[in-house]
Amino acid sequence: MVIKYEPLNRRERIMRLFREALEAENARDLETAKWKLDEIMELAREEEPEFYFEACFRLAEIFLQEDNYRGAVKCALRGIHRAPNEDLYRLGVKRLGDVLFIMKEEKRLGDIAEGMDVTLGLVKDDEELHRFVQALVRIARGEKVEERFSLEEFNEIIGLLKG
Repeated sequence: MVIKYEPLNRRERIMRLFREALEAENARDLETAKWKLDEIMELAREEEPEFYFEACFRLAEIFLQEDNYRGAVKCALRGIHRAPNEDLYRLGVKRLGDVLFIMKEEKRLGDIAEGMDVTLGLVKDDEELHRFVQALVRIARGEKVEERFSLEEFNEIIGLLKG
């Protein structure tokens, strides 16, 4: 019988990278923190979806610190798209709503009016998320959006952004 230890080693490496990313962020070394989070996302993408999810949102928070609002939205959408269960999906949507609220307050919603094609392609297999991202882009362009979604969190975000 062969025992495979690789997944445990991957988890240990991911946890070490999270610690290093947080330390770098606390030291205001955001480039190192982003690099560590990217590495976590690469390691966790297929086999550790919870870690991938959290790395996406940590990276989104760093992008917010750098005033890279489009980058923050894209990372949040990646995390939502790969959320391993409905609870994390809904949590991700709420966290995205927080990012979008900050953008609205900073009058930066227009940042997502362009350059979202890759992200739209990424989420195309989740029909409702894809429609939601399309609605966000239309709102960012100043267009009127009356679309309704089955996920109430999406409707709340759209209402917040329109109001």
